[in-house]
This record gives sequence, structure tokens and C-alpha cells, in this order.
Amino acid sequence: MEISISRDDLIKPLSQVAGVVERRQTLPILAYALVKQQNGRLTLTGTDLEVEVLAGAKLDGGTDGEMTVPARKLLDICRGLPADAEIKISLKGEKAVVRSGRSRFTLVTMPTTDFPAIEASEWSETFEMPQKALKTLLENTQFCMAHQDVRYYLNGLLLELDGKTLKTVATDGHRMALAELELEVDSGGNRQVIVPRKGVLELTRFLEESDTPAKISLGTNHVRVELPDLTFTSKLIDGRFPDYNKVVPANQTKEILIDRQGFRDALSRAAILSNEKYRGVRLALAKGSLTITAHNPEQEEAEEEMPIDYSGEDLEIGFNVNYIIEAVSALESDQVKLGLNDPNSSCTLLASDSNAALYVVMPMRL
Repeated sequence: MEISISRDDLIKPLSQVAGVVERRQTLPILAYALVKQQNGRLTLTGTDLEVEVLAGAKLDGGTDGEMTVPARKLLDICRGLPADAEIKISLKGEKAVVRSGRSRFTLVTMPTTDFPAIEASEWSETFEMPQKALKTLLENTQFCMAHQDVRYYLNGLLLELDGKTLKTVATDGHRMALAELELEVDSGGNRQVIVPRKGVLELTRFLEESDTPAKISLGTNHVRVELPDLTFTSKLIDGRFPDYNKVVPANQTKEILIDRQGFRDALSRAAILSNEKYRGVRLALAKGSLTITAHNPEQEEAEEEMPIDYSGEDLEIGFNVNYIIEAVSALESDQVKLGLNDPNSSCTLLASDSNAALYVVMPMRL
């Protein structure tokens, strides 16, 4: 087997595949990418047994065959070569030889029969949507996913398909993000699946800001997203996601509109002097003003006052400042709608001109 390819044509699919490959793998083969050439087409596959990525590349020439190569080592070699370099990769016995100009590298290979493949089941629902729309849904919610929580079903993102609507929901038990989008064509399906954290982060990385369609297929145990030159497959988390509708407050007695950028900047400044461990800030609502205060064990204190259009009763409530900043940053509008009830109830954050994304943040005692 021999491959002839330009550095630029190889580096993109190789970096897509190498991102999935585990640095600390239990099986040696999981550090490798499967390289396959067939009918003038090159495909690279990487997996960690949970997520599988198959990326295509344009070839300059070569002969058909397949081999495995250490994914990250080959990527580092390619990155170190000049931008206009031509690369030739050939299989010599049990070694892969990489040549470019006067550079030559010999890499260890493993048997292609050892390379694991994700055996996906039949797909029960399939639909399409623009890449940038799917990317927005994921980016608006993924930062609220739990990380290594014992409630394993929280370490992922809920995809809910309901006919013509696709929702994404994520929560770590302290906050929740909910985003939704209406599909152009009714999928006819009604389904809930939980995509694991790593799969969500990798998929977001692959999606582009374009109207090119992404084909999404849902199976019993897997989700697959097909893009031009890339196929992403992930196992699903087997569990029951909490009823997110119960988390959203039915009505908020206090609602204020606040400048998004100004609010975010004020929170960021106050956060500098918040407790490094608990990251708490206090929001004090009074007639015509919102005051943000933070203090730390060193007896330092920050205070930010913002003018707002509010004439209701006074209220003081504490929050983890990072949770509020991340929610405000994700909203794309000039103003944020902040909904509050009392010091012990969750707050809601929405864009002033859209209900496409909703954030719920639990209060904290300070």
C-alpha cells in the first residue's frame, strides 16, 4: 500500500480523527488511526470505543490497501512539515514509512484486524438540518453538562426530537440550559436520546458555520451525524434524563431587562474578588438599580451598580458568578431578560428578542 497526498489535504481529516483518539488508552490500538485507500479515495478512522470518526481526504495517487498508524505522531509530523509539502506513506512489512522531501520517518503499525469498529444498529429516525443550526443548538447548551457526575445521565446532552422540533437540554444539577429549533421538514419521529459529553464536544468541533446539511440518524444505542467528508458516530448514554419541564419556573414575579454586555462586564469584574472556591456573587435588586457585590476570605470586596427599569420590591439573591456569566455569554441579543421570584428560587435568563434558548440557575447561600 502506498499513499501520495499533499500536507494540506491530509492535515484536516487527520486532526479530526486524532481528536477522538485517547491519550491514555486501555488498548494500544486505540492510539492508532485506521488508514484505508480504495478506488482513489482515502479514509481515516479513529475511535475510543465510545465515539468513532471517519474522515475522508483527497488523494494525489497511490495504491489501494489499509494500515494503522499512530494518529497523534503522524499529525505532529505533518504539522512540522512545510505548508506545501507532498507526503508519501507506504507500508513496509510491519512499519509505515513517511517521506516528504528529505525527511523520512518510520512508524510502528498494528494489525488492521485489531482495529475496533462501532457496530451501529438500524436507524429509527433520520432527518437533516443546516450545520450552523445544529452547531448553535449544541453551543447554547453544552457548557451546562455535568463532568464526571455519579448521575451518569447528566454527563451528556439530551437531544429531543418531537416531529418538527429539535431540543437540546443539559444540566449539572445546579443550572440548566434549554435550546430549541424548528426543523424545515417534519421528521415524523418522537424520541429522546442522551449523547455523551465527549461526543458533544467533538461534534461541535466538526460542525461549520454553513448551511450545508448535516444528516442526523438516531438508533437504539447510537447517534450518527453525516457531514461532507466526515461521519461521526457515538454511543448513547443508557439512562433517563430528568424532566426538564419541572425545573423551569412556571412564572417569575420579578422580571427585568438589562444590557447584556454591560451585565456581563460587571459580573466579570466582580468575579475577580469573589471566593475562589465558591465563586459567589450577590445580586441586590432595588428601585431603579441592580447592585452586584462579591467578597472573599481576604476581606476584599467588589461592588458594581447598574441602572435598570425596575420599580418592584427589593430582593437580594446569591449565585455562582460563573454560571450567570456563561449563560449571559451564550445569549445573542443586546438585552437579557432576567426573571426572579425570591432568594430561594431559581432565576431564568432569556434573550429579550427570542425564546430559542433558556437558562435556569439555582441560587446559592452566601
